[in-house]
Amino acid sequence: MLADKVKSALEDIRPQLQADGGDVEFVSVSDDGKVQVRLTGACGSCPMATMTLKMGVEAHLKKTVPGVTEVFQA
Repeated sequence: MLADKVKSALEDIRPQLQADGGDVEFVSVSDDGKVQVRLTGACGSCPMATMTLKMGVEAHLKKTVPGVTEVFQA
């Protein structure tokens, strides 16, 4: 399932976010590959959260999970 692959890929990048006091939680994935996540901890209130989401989380998921088209925050 796509959701299981996304969750596994998020586990790969979670340590980098946790190292800066943040984290990422999987919320959902739609049939058309749109992944909804929640940035928590320091990432939830960081002014660079959008860049982390797009340049970090989204880029990693698109590269490692075929079918992911977009990542957005809950």
